Amino acid sequence: MSFSFPTSHLSFYHFLSFCSRLQLRLAGLPYLLRSLVSGKVPPPDWLRAASSRLLVLAASALCLLVARVKVMGAQLPAFTRFDNPAAAAVTPTRQLTYTYLAAVNAGLLLAPDQLCCDWTMGTVPLVTSIADPRNLSPLLVLAGVGRLLWRALSAADRLSDAIIMSLALLVLPYLPASNLFFPVGFVVAERVLYMPSMGLCLLVAAGFCALLRHGRCRSVLYAALAVLLLTHGLKTYRRNHDWRDEYSIFTAGLRVNRNNAKLYNNVGHALEGQRQFERALKFFQQAVKVQGDDIGAYINVGRTYNSLQMYTEAEEAYMKAKSLLPKAKSGETYEARVAPNHLTVFLNLANLVSRDPARLEEADTLYRQAISMRADYTQAYINRGDVLVRLNRTREAQRTYETALFYDNDNPDIYYNLGIVYLELGRQAQALAYLDKALEFEPDHQQALLNSAAIIQESGAARLRPTARLRLRRLLQLTPAVVGAERVHFNLGMLAMDERDLPAAEAHFRKAVELKPDFRSALFNLALLLSDSGRPLEAAPFLHHLVHHHPDHIKAFILLGDIYVNNMKDLDEAERCYEHILRLDPDHVQGLHNLCVVYVERAELARAEQCLLRAVHLAPHEEYIQRHLRIVRSRRQPAAVAGARQDGVS
Repeated sequence: MSFSFPTSHLSFYHFLSFCSRLQLRLAGLPYLLRSLVSGKVPPPDWLRAASSRLLVLAASALCLLVARVKVMGAQLPAFTRFDNPAAAAVTPTRQLTYTYLAAVNAGLLLAPDQLCCDWTMGTVPLVTSIADPRNLSPLLVLAGVGRLLWRALSAADRLSDAIIMSLALLVLPYLPASNLFFPVGFVVAERVLYMPSMGLCLLVAAGFCALLRHGRCRSVLYAALAVLLLTHGLKTYRRNHDWRDEYSIFTAGLRVNRNNAKLYNNVGHALEGQRQFERALKFFQQAVKVQGDDIGAYINVGRTYNSLQMYTEAEEAYMKAKSLLPKAKSGETYEARVAPNHLTVFLNLANLVSRDPARLEEADTLYRQAISMRADYTQAYINRGDVLVRLNRTREAQRTYETALFYDNDNPDIYYNLGIVYLELGRQAQALAYLDKALEFEPDHQQALLNSAAIIQESGAARLRPTARLRLRRLLQLTPAVVGAERVHFNLGMLAMDERDLPAAEAHFRKAVELKPDFRSALFNLALLLSDSGRPLEAAPFLHHLVHHHPDHIKAFILLGDIYVNNMKDLDEAERCYEHILRLDPDHVQGLHNLCVVYVERAELARAEQCLLRAVHLAPHEEYIQRHLRIVRSRRQPAAVAGARQDGVS
C-alpha cells in the first residue's frame, strides 16, 4: 500500500512551509498548544490554511488506500513463514527482529555494498534474545535520527528545513515495510529504499554544504565527495551486470548469502527454463539442504526428476512435500493456512501417478484432497475431470467441469473439456456448442478449433463447412503449433472429399503423410482416393507403407488384395493379403469371400465352393455370396460331366 505515502510527503512539505514561514520551532510549540486547548485565542490563519490542504491530501490518500484494498479483493495476501520468518515468531523475537531490520535497512542505505535480490527465509537470522549484540544497531539508528530531529526543530534555518524534509523522505516511505501496521511478505526489500535513498542524498548534500560553510579543509571535503561518487558509480556499473538475466541476478545473490533457499530455487528455475535439468536439480537439492522444511523446494525437486523421467524419485519428493503441509485444525479453514502455490504438490503428484492406468483412482483422491483445501481450485477440477473421463465416469466428469465453471465461467479450457465430455456421450450438438463457447473466450484455442472442425466435418452439415475450413486454416497460421499440423491437413482433406474437390483432398492427404509418415487414416484415405480415381497402382505404395506400420489394418489389406487381383493379376500376393486378414479375424466375411474369388480366378472351383460354403455359414443373408456360390456350382457341373465322359472313353 506504499503508493499512498507520497501524499504524506506533500502533507509534511506543506506543514513545513507554513512552520518555516512563521519561524515555528520547539520554542513556539507550547504557545500554540495552549491557544488550541484553551480556545481563548483563535488559531492562527496559517494553521487554518494548512489544515484545509492537509485535509485534501489526507482524503486523497484515503481514496488511494480504498482503491488498493478493492484491487486486492478486500483481503491481505497470504504469506508463509518463509517469506517473513519474524512475522511467525513469538514475542519478543518478533519485535526484536523487526527493530533490527530497521537498522539493516539503514545500513544498506549508508553502505550499499552487500546487495541481494531476495532477503527472505534465512537471510537475516532472527534476534531471539535481548542480550544479542545486534540490538545495539537499532539504538544507534534511533539516536542518529533523534539527533537530526532535535537539530531541525531547535533552529529556524534552511538547514533545518532540509533535515526535516530528508527525514520525511527517509522514514515515511519505509513505514509500510516496517511491519508496524501489518506483516509484509519479505524480510528486507531493497525496492522500498528507493525513496528513502532520496532523503539520504538530500541529507548528505545538506551536510556537505554545512561543512563547506564552516569547514576549513575544502579540498579534503571535495576529495571525499569524489571518492564517494566514484565508488558508488563503480558499484552501480558492476551491479548492472548482475541484472543481465535471471540466472546472473540470483547467482549474485548467492555470493552475498548462502542461507537463503529461495535463491537456490530461483537459480534452479532459471536453469530449468534453459532445459538444463541436471544443473537445476543440484540447486533445488541444495535448497532442500538449506531449508529442510521448504515445501516449494521439494516440489521443484520432484518436478525436475519428472522432467528427467526419474519418476520414482519424483514421487518420493512430492510425497515429502505433501507430508510437510500443515495439518488441519479444528475450527480453522484449511485453505487459509496453506499457500496456494503449495497446493500444486497434489496436482503434480496426481499427474505423475495417473501415468499408470492402474493408479487413476489414487490420482482422483489427490485431486479431491486439493479441492477440499481450496474450493475454487479450478485446475484441480480440470485435471480431475480428465482422470474421470479415463475412468469412464463421464457423467461425474461432466459434473466436475460444471462445478469448475461455477468458479471460473470465462475459462476456455473448461468449456473445451465439457465439449469433449459431450462428444464422448455422443451428443455432438452440445459438444459443438461448448467448443464454440471456448472459442469465444480464446479464438486461437487450438484443440477447440481442431475438434469443432472435426465435428462439423463428421456431421455432414454443408452450411457449416466454410466455418470448419476457416478454423482449420487458422490452425495452420498459428505459431508455434501445439496441435499436429498433420491432423489439420487430414481434416481439410476430408472436407474437400465431402465437397468432391478431389485434387485438394489429395494434396492435403499427401501433406499429412509427409508430416507424419505412419499416419494411419491419412494413408488409407489417400490410397482409397487414388484407387477410386482410377490410379490403383499409385495407391499400392501407400497401402504397403500403411500395412508395414499398422499390420492390423484390415481395410488396407482388403484394398491391397483387390488391387493385386484386378490390376496386377498377382493372385499369390492377393491370397497372402486375405489369409493375413483371416489370421487377424477368422470370421471376417469380406476377407473370406475375396479369398474365395482368388480360388475362382485360379479355376480351383472345388476349393472355391468349400470356401463359399463357409462364407454362407458366416453370413447366410448376404445375397452376393449366395449368387457367387451358384455361379461356382454351375461352372463345376460341366467340368464334372466332361471328367466323367473322359473316364468312360478310357
